[in-house]
Amino acid sequence: MSTLLEKQVIRQPGPCPVIETGRLVLRPHRMSDAPAIAESLGDFQVSRMLAHVPVPYDRKDATDWLSRANSSLTPDWAFAITEGDDAHIGVVALELRNGLWHLGYWLNRYFWGRGIMSEAASAAIERFYRRMPETFLHSGAFADNAASLRIQERLGFSITRCGDLYSSSRNAMAPHIETVLTQPAFRSFEHHKA
Repeated sequence: MSTLLEKQVIRQPGPCPVIETGRLVLRPHRMSDAPAIAESLGDFQVSRMLAHVPVPYDRKDATDWLSRANSSLTPDWAFAITEGDDAHIGVVALELRNGLWHLGYWLNRYFWGRGIMSEAASAAIERFYRRMPETFLHSGAFADNAASLRIQERLGFSITRCGDLYSSSRNAMAPHIETVLTQPAFRSFEHHKA
């Protein structure tokens, strides 16, 4: 007697688009973004808020990540955030991990507090939901990252659990809050162009 194993089919959103908002351009990454990524993630104030970023972070780490992010083998969307001048200032990504879609993001510290990440994440999620309307989108943040948790709350994410998560940059476990978003709960910032 044989056992039939069904392979789960996971829908994919297609190629990473270019998205323009009122003041930003979100575009696919290029290898030439490596120096800007290395500079941003070399700042411990940025990297300490991310779970999987080594410290120190250098240009080789950035080129390794870009090789994976630009691979045609991944369905992920990893947007370079720019202010329209093509200079890389951060990332907003929608990544398929263990069969679940996740929102992740970071921004160069010198651009914090200007609403850039709220605008970028909102535009990326809206475009994602046009292609993947019934998808649950997971995210989260370390408990000491109040700004990130506020962004998620404004977008409509709900807290699903609190626990500890290992942080490579901190080299320690840290309190982490996990969140989830559905399309009906999503609240757009309405800052972007169609």
